[in-house]
Amino acid sequence: MTGDRSLPPESLPPDPAEAVSVEGFVQALVELRKWAGEPSLSRLRRLGGQTESPEGAAIDLLPKSTVSHTLRQTGRLPRWDFVRAFVTACLRYCDHPAERIPDELERWRAARAALAAPAPVPAAPDAVPAEAATPPAGHRPASDAAVELLARRVAKEEDRARKGVLGGYSLAPVSFGPGSADAGEGVGEIGRFFSGLSPRRLLVVGRSGAGKTVLAIELVLQLVEPFLAAGPPAGDRSVVPVRLNAARWGSGKGFEPWLAEQLVQNHGLADRDAARLVRDRRVLPVMDGLDELDPDPSTGPPRRAIALLAELNRYSDVSGRRPGAVVVTCRSDRYAQLAEARTGLDHSTRVHLHALTREQIGSYLRTRWPDGHAYDSHRDGVLAALSGAAGEAVHTALATPWRLLLTATAVESGAAPDELLHADPDADPRSEAGRIARKLLDAYVPAAARLAPRSGHVAGYSPEQVRIWLVRLAAHLRRQAHASADRSPPGLTATDLVPHLLWPIGGRRRVRLLHGLCCLVLAVTAMAAFWVGSGVDRAGDLLDGPAPGQVFTLALMAGWVAIAAVLSLSPWPAAAGGRTNVPRRRRVAGGLIGAAAAAPVGVLGGLCGLGLTGGRVFGPGFAVAAGALGGGALGAVIGLTAAGRRRAERPSVAEVVRAEPLSLLGFGLCGALTALPPLRWSHAGPVPLVAGLSGAFALAVALGVVFRIAMGGWSKDAELAHPREALHRDPTIGVAFGLTGGVAAFLVFIIERNILVALASAITGGVAFGLSFGAIAWCRTMIGLLVAAARGLLPLRLWTFLDWACEAHLLRVSGATYQFRHRELQDFLTLPEEEAGVPGSRPPS
Repeated sequence: MTGDRSLPPESLPPDPAEAVSVEGFVQALVELRKWAGEPSLSRLRRLGGQTESPEGAAIDLLPKSTVSHTLRQTGRLPRWDFVRAFVTACLRYCDHPAERIPDELERWRAARAALAAPAPVPAAPDAVPAEAATPPAGHRPASDAAVELLARRVAKEEDRARKGVLGGYSLAPVSFGPGSADAGEGVGEIGRFFSGLSPRRLLVVGRSGAGKTVLAIELVLQLVEPFLAAGPPAGDRSVVPVRLNAARWGSGKGFEPWLAEQLVQNHGLADRDAARLVRDRRVLPVMDGLDELDPDPSTGPPRRAIALLAELNRYSDVSGRRPGAVVVTCRSDRYAQLAEARTGLDHSTRVHLHALTREQIGSYLRTRWPDGHAYDSHRDGVLAALSGAAGEAVHTALATPWRLLLTATAVESGAAPDELLHADPDADPRSEAGRIARKLLDAYVPAAARLAPRSGHVAGYSPEQVRIWLVRLAAHLRRQAHASADRSPPGLTATDLVPHLLWPIGGRRRVRLLHGLCCLVLAVTAMAAFWVGSGVDRAGDLLDGPAPGQVFTLALMAGWVAIAAVLSLSPWPAAAGGRTNVPRRRRVAGGLIGAAAAAPVGVLGGLCGLGLTGGRVFGPGFAVAAGALGGGALGAVIGLTAAGRRRAERPSVAEVVRAEPLSLLGFGLCGALTALPPLRWSHAGPVPLVAGLSGAFALAVALGVVFRIAMGGWSKDAELAHPREALHRDPTIGVAFGLTGGVAAFLVFIIERNILVALASAITGGVAFGLSFGAIAWCRTMIGLLVAAARGLLPLRLWTFLDWACEAHLLRVSGATYQFRHRELQDFLTLPEEEAGVPGSRPPS
């Protein structure tokens, strides 16, 4: 018992322990508000305080609508965060002693926990009567914040994906069944169908465009809906479905660690929560696109798909005695290859997506264009073609949701159905169906271009321009699909358009050469700024024969320029990593921690410089102040950058050293160059000179390692608000770090130069250093896109075009990448020019 129970009963708050049901607990909250003096909802909102959302925004703990709704409902136990905030607000309103509030909160927590405690789960469920396993009315298991957060984010992502795939809400009446020709069920029944499986392992097979992704999205949304309606559902349904792109699974990686990584990267869960949910089997993996793991056409067995299926066959439930729940979608022809290789998803129920019947096509068109609609006559034209002499060919061509959508889009843009669906009744229906399909695909790009909104584009895009640019992007994906797998960067797949990997469209050799020249100019500019700012040497002195110190300085500068030029020729520069929506508080905290940790190191470096120069160049006060300022600035930038990286996403020291030895050498040379002028000004002897340069070199290498760890690398599964975010972040981080290096240089220059020369040299050198050494991916991409635009291969404002193409439903955003709306559209645009009918569609050399 807590609190002073010697007080009169009317002076004590209501006792929640007397509640024996959820209804009684809610009534106790109502009584507490009355006891506190009936504070208004606005007053409770202010007293309840605020918390931080996962996106970093401040939100009220007790919104008025939430309080009103919670106190009226009696069938659901309020969440603990609400109870804690509500009880605290009521007690503060009536000036309850602050030291007694924690005891009261503990009483409410214990009472709520007693009502929320789940019933014990028997060891053998099949031996327990059903009524014994059923929880009492009003009972709900304790909520799991990580599960609820994952469910909300999955629902948001899948809703966006559904609209991106369908272009709205209209859904073709897809049906599925155990056989390709058997009578089946509609897509609206997929959730119920899956819930009735034992074990819950489903393999969905269908031909290209049959609606596999649509079915997977519908399954996820139907299974996640109970979480959104009334919190986590009871029993074994409390598993969150998560749709994953199977093509992103890496061979040789265990499925469970990879699944946990996806929850962290795609949905922003904490590492510990993701690992726990996977371990406890609170996640239902929906692996969409097994057929996209291996190149198509295949030159042999689909090895990556076989490897993934082997991992899934080892994936068990939480007991380890039964197969784990999983859903896999696969194209029919790939499934046939897997069957030939005697590989499949063990213990699974296989369903086939059926071709749309004439009745289903008619039903969809009547729903989309009802009587009185502007296109009802066109609807009748499509139906007439379906029932005409060449009806079999027309039906074969329109028998998938994707083809039906192509037809509707073309018709709504002004195409005549009788021209689109014209077929020779005496010809082979299959060949005529193929010809109709090509006409539909050929009409889709101009139709989507005409129907797309033009609000952000004064002149808009002509269908011819759009077609040519999309052909270039499709050709780029074809080259990516055949790129060497050795040391290839993330995102180099047959379907992902990654902004910082688009530069080869301008021509690989041409762009790399121009980037190298540009970087050489920037590197020379940075060294020239250092030369002017340091003021140790004069250009005229070199004409009379350089001294040993000048030769050493020039050698260090030339070495750094050479390293920067070599780095600019890297085959695949990677953009900066990091996450979006990092709360400002976390960023600020990271910066402060970094500054506090690095400032003492800078002071120590300044004092070491004081000792090595013998106090002949600067005094103790300057050594301490300059060291603290320079170290604090570098530490702040590193801390701000590191705040956007999860611990699991950061490479280790050994990984950085192995991956970027040349880059670290460049950092070391910069450190040695910065330390050289004071040593030369003081005429230091050989021992202090070597000691000072070696120490500065080692310190700069260590800073480089820390910076690379904090910056990390790009991942196609990164948690980004937009695919271009990593590319935009790259120059920001690079230039910021270059300018903080410029702070250190400025503190050296100011010793011998006036403030304007020192400042101009530091800023010029810092920006040039940042662009040439810290923003390689951004520079390469910008040069590549400018070259491509100059050659007429891509629009000058490519980012604007990509956003517009997503609005026009020609492309779609998938995580941190762009993708074509449908793989069939991409494949059509990568056909040889004589088949696609597009002039100049050959890829650039």
